[in-house]
Amino acid sequence: MFIAGILIGVFISTIGFSVVVRRNKGSDKRASDTQLLKLAHSLDQNHPVHKALAFMAGRLEEKSNGSVCVEIYPNEQLGSETDCIAQLRRGALAMVKTSTAPLESFLPEMAVFGVPYVFEGNEHCWKVLNGEIGKELLMAGERVGLRGLCFYDAGARSFYTVDKMMRSPEDLKGQKIRVQQSETAMNMVEALGGSPTPVPWGELYTALQQRMVDGAENNPPSFYSNRHFEVCKYFSLDEHTRVPDVLLISKNVWESMPAHVQQWVQEAADESSVHQRELWQTRTEEALTKVQLRGVEVLKPDKTRFVERVKQMHQGYEGTPVGDLMKRIGEVK
Repeated sequence: MFIAGILIGVFISTIGFSVVVRRNKGSDKRASDTQLLKLAHSLDQNHPVHKALAFMAGRLEEKSNGSVCVEIYPNEQLGSETDCIAQLRRGALAMVKTSTAPLESFLPEMAVFGVPYVFEGNEHCWKVLNGEIGKELLMAGERVGLRGLCFYDAGARSFYTVDKMMRSPEDLKGQKIRVQQSETAMNMVEALGGSPTPVPWGELYTALQQRMVDGAENNPPSFYSNRHFEVCKYFSLDEHTRVPDVLLISKNVWESMPAHVQQWVQEAADESSVHQRELWQTRTEEALTKVQLRGVEVLKPDKTRFVERVKQMHQGYEGTPVGDLMKRIGEVK
């Protein structure tokens, strides 16, 4: 009985490892006729992006009448975002959801999202992402074996700290701020007067608790879901960058699909992007309300001084591909 219990436990843990969306369970379609696409990401199953991916998988299954199914691996089960991008390029995965930040090392133009105050606000950002520039960025990865399907909203990144509100760039002086493994993110914090300190996301709570860093920068839902509000009591909505997530598919997998299957995949992805933005808006409002109830002071600072502080950083991109892209983004109205 003991051994049987172990075997059952192993079986349950194995089938719980991924999320497979198959709705036409009554179909007589043979398993060999079904194309299974493995999709990996780093977020938990309650995150709006995971829910959007599950939505996308469901819509694709419906459109294909069960002939195309997506198997989703959340929570970094198959590795970090950088690991999964590498797996996607060598064909071990069919699809990956990643932040655009880790793509900088593969696609330098993605660095534009890490430059502070490139976008005037959320509406401007999505006008760009849903327009010609957004399409160009999705297709840019084809030269390295990646094809973008759609963007997902990751909100605006803002500063939060243990014991000091960031009311102006001057308040960042001497503050060790955790950043992503991104040269652009590090340059951004330096331009604003802080001391950038790369720390793995999974280690950030402890780093804040032990004061290895004084603060970090991210969106409100991430601040809440990772319980950083337990340590950091000040959240400044300076909204310096908007770094979206992107859904990628292997170029080889894409090109192996018939045109009608490509259409199903693209349509399902586009629908999931719209759905995710609705979920994200709700989650952001809820997160800000909940952290304030737990004692966090939330401030909307005057962004003028922050914008002024990064002008020199902007000028440093003049004459570069990122600078040209920034200029085009600024012309979108």
